Amino acid sequence: MGLCPAGRAGGAGLSLVNRLPLVRGKYIEAAPLADVTWLRVGGPAEVLYLPADETDLARFLGETPDDIPVHVLGAGSNTLVRDGGVPGVVIRLTGAFARTEALGENRLRAGAGALDKMVAKAAAKAGIAGMEYLVGVPGTIGGALRMNAGCYEQETRDVVVEVVALDRAGRRIIAKPDELAYGYRHSGAPADWIFVEAVLQGTADEPSAITERMDAITARRETTQPIREKTSGSTFANPDAPGTPNARKTWQLIDQAGGRGLRVGGAHFSEQHCNFLINDGTATAADLEDLGEEVRARVKHKSGVDLRWEVKRIGVRGKGESK
Repeated sequence: MGLCPAGRAGGAGLSLVNRLPLVRGKYIEAAPLADVTWLRVGGPAEVLYLPADETDLARFLGETPDDIPVHVLGAGSNTLVRDGGVPGVVIRLTGAFARTEALGENRLRAGAGALDKMVAKAAAKAGIAGMEYLVGVPGTIGGALRMNAGCYEQETRDVVVEVVALDRAGRRIIAKPDELAYGYRHSGAPADWIFVEAVLQGTADEPSAITERMDAITARRETTQPIREKTSGSTFANPDAPGTPNARKTWQLIDQAGGRGLRVGGAHFSEQHCNFLINDGTATAADLEDLGEEVRARVKHKSGVDLRWEVKRIGVRGKGESK
């Protein structure tokens, strides 16, 4: 594949594309993002970049001017793109970044673009236990590494052996778990790191037993969460880490504050699980964000707790929208 100055689609944003380096991947101008996010809202990326591989991405980062904003979008499961779109470049890691490979010694290498559930399935096939929880985590391994994603008392930091990342200058970094400063739904990795792969480790078990546990997690999610809706999963992180005495649950705080079923425009909080923000098909990004902020304000007033957004919000508000 030769170097590509654009791989262009559309006519907007030419001046930005012309400031970007030659790549082997693809640039797409004014790229719609609503169709690739689970909430199905939001404006376009000024430029969407699909890198061919790690070397291509490193070149892009090293040669892109520092004043050009760069964002990473995984599966779009945990992201709210604002109606005004995203200035600068949005990077999506697909293709070469979505591969998984069993390494032996109960280890698995997973690209940052690999879907969490596919990594869980690859681990099960290889007889590696401990990664079953990933079948219940929407998104990709890159997002799981960034936010220490988890469910049902398991977290990503429990299985990480090492990660590979590129910084904003395109330098390759190999880091161990203690360098990532993991906390509850948080990592202390520098904000400019783009994770490209990770080595994960579990324990040996029979594939059939692992698959059975994964099926139980999937069944539990289907009965307790509105996973068939246009939603991004948990909207806010719990205020207390698992295991904390008298730990408070976000859904309980929202319920107590009258947030269950609360609606703004085409957005509402689920009746089934009131920490899930849902687009009924007519919502704008502003509807969803404004409703989230309204519920945060109600919880703060009722219980004094400042809920922290677990959903990543990127881009700018649309014209005429309040800030």
